[in-house]
Amino acid sequence: MFDKIAVVGAGTEAGSEIIGLIDERGFPCKEILPLDDSASPETSVHFRGEDLQVYPVEANSFGGCDLAFFAAGESVSARFVPEAMRQGCMVIDASEYSRRDPKVPLVIPEVNPEAIAGHSGIIASPSPSTINMALALMPLHQAASITRIIASTSQSVSAHGKKGMDELADQIKALLTFKEPEVREFPYRVAFNVIPQSGEFSENGYTRAEMGTADDIKRLFGDDKIRICLTSVIVPVLYGDFASINIETKKKMDPDGVRRVLRNAPGVKVEDDPSRGLYPMASEAVGMDECFVGRIREDLSARNGIAMWVVSDNIRRGIVLNAVEIAEHLVQGLSAPGQ
Repeated sequence: MFDKIAVVGAGTEAGSEIIGLIDERGFPCKEILPLDDSASPETSVHFRGEDLQVYPVEANSFGGCDLAFFAAGESVSARFVPEAMRQGCMVIDASEYSRRDPKVPLVIPEVNPEAIAGHSGIIASPSPSTINMALALMPLHQAASITRIIASTSQSVSAHGKKGMDELADQIKALLTFKEPEVREFPYRVAFNVIPQSGEFSENGYTRAEMGTADDIKRLFGDDKIRICLTSVIVPVLYGDFASINIETKKKMDPDGVRRVLRNAPGVKVEDDPSRGLYPMASEAVGMDECFVGRIREDLSARNGIAMWVVSDNIRRGIVLNAVEIAEHLVQGLSAPGQ
């Protein structure tokens, strides 16, 4: 049990949802400390029937805390994760700050729960796009050994927080009233548009986000021989991570075999009946815990190929649930015999 839990980024949607999910799932703790780098006296969150004030995060904020969730972005994690650990606080970091450190376990509990045991006081949670793909692909890798992945991943504007959602709303309003939309958070206008760039470009022509997701998939699967080509785009949708995925496998699988595997996979729900127009959509995934998979079919361009469409809620499933599930596994380990 973690008696006192700090949530850094409590003023963000992801941070406040972490607090809500801790309450919803009855996670064992006595006290929540909401923290945020831009907190004001008016900022509060709801927990167990009370409104809790969100306090500014400072270097000495973590005294007496047993666990800290970080959901405030890479720069905030870079400043305060070392401070939290220095004060004896276990850290679950949902930002990019910890993901690139090979000494920090990168964990999706449905995919590689065994990695949790190797932590040294900090665990990294992958990006929502990585989680969306890995939940659907890991069971197929275990069943048939994936050798190649080609995917186009789509990122909703909520990945940029409230500023991203506000910009989409403002741009739509401007365009519908024949005004020039203002571009602030995104490289170009996002309303009624698709931007084929998520993050900064690297010298090889891929973005940092694309290369990061490819590297993280290999690391989670424990297989650096998988060939991966990703294209990440930003779409004018409020919530959701979406991926059109083509895979090649060593062992041939037909679409029915893929459906059977995925129906038994943890965290995955198959919605795939083209005759009834049944397939996953962003509007149906919002607020849901599952990763939804549909449009499962043979890839006609590959010998052992499968194509599919994968959708999940980038906030609820891609940040919040994964972080809380990691904490639940930690509690189970603490309560195990001999611990």
